[in-house]
Amino acid sequence: MSFSNRFRGLLFISSLFAAASLANAQTTDTTRTMPYDVAANADAPTKAERFEMDRQAILAMTGDYAVTFDFTETVPFVESYELKPHKVSHTHEIVRVLKDTGTFISLQHILVGGSGDDTVIVKHWRQDWSYQPEKVLIFTGGNAWGWRTVNPEDRKEAWSQTVYQVDDAPRYGGVGVWEHKQNASAWTPGSELRPLPRRDATTRDDYDAIDAVNRHTITSRGWVHEQDNTKLVLRDGEPQLLVREVGVNTYVRADDFNVALAEAYWAKTADYWAGVRTIWDELEQNNSTFALTVQGEPHDVYAPILELARSVEAGEMDTKAAIKEARVVIKRLTTTKPEPLLSRLALHGGQ
Repeated sequence: MSFSNRFRGLLFISSLFAAASLANAQTTDTTRTMPYDVAANADAPTKAERFEMDRQAILAMTGDYAVTFDFTETVPFVESYELKPHKVSHTHEIVRVLKDTGTFISLQHILVGGSGDDTVIVKHWRQDWSYQPEKVLIFTGGNAWGWRTVNPEDRKEAWSQTVYQVDDAPRYGGVGVWEHKQNASAWTPGSELRPLPRRDATTRDDYDAIDAVNRHTITSRGWVHEQDNTKLVLRDGEPQLLVREVGVNTYVRADDFNVALAEAYWAKTADYWAGVRTIWDELEQNNSTFALTVQGEPHDVYAPILELARSVEAGEMDTKAAIKEARVVIKRLTTTKPEPLLSRLALHGGQ
């Protein structure tokens, strides 16, 4: 399949934000064992057993972690392009269950940045998992998203993962099947389009999206989020490859950071964030496509929503009033009738 055909079929904020744990979420065992050892079982697991193995693999991502974000550009596709410096950063993160209905699991990530008096807590990304989904929300470029129907054959025993950013706006989605072999479980979707990560969106404007394969692997020490990223230029109409990048985000269980501070933050803001999720969910469920009215790094969207969370935490604003104001922000900066991709990109000088 040609790259252009694959792209037509597609249509992190890895900054060191800080984090929070979830007051009303279920208690999580941070010393969870491996979900399943297929090699240790003589009989092939049944569908019900495979389903439970999948669930345990997803739930195994909960816990308290020392995290390393590591990104290396490897292969330039444009003769004049110079590989950018290797980027690596370290922080701590907690991951908690927001919701678990059996066939739907929502995990909230929260970063805990700094230490001592300089510790900063801010809600980070979220990942929602759905079993045998009929559709998946995907990024279509230029800060826009839309629903894609999942073929019945591709739906069988598969899980979709939809990733949301710090303000609970969507980022990207994909569908794949969990595989459980020996002492590791891994989920790998097909390649999907993704927006620029903040590490690039705030520092460069020479590409417009990432074509990514993102693998989640559960290990005995925690888990690893691997990314095979191809940075794309979309502004000229036909997608052009700029450079390939390898990303490895490693989550190793840890207990040497201030989890309690994150949990205190969430106890004060959980209801606010539930309200914000509802606003975005209404936008997603009631429309086949939607977009932000701003291009590039969506600071104008997430900054006021995060500031409202800070006001709630500090007791400066009532939760209901903050949710009402968040709705105003989201309504003002989104549209259900996005312009064509090239027109959207042109609003930001290309990206």
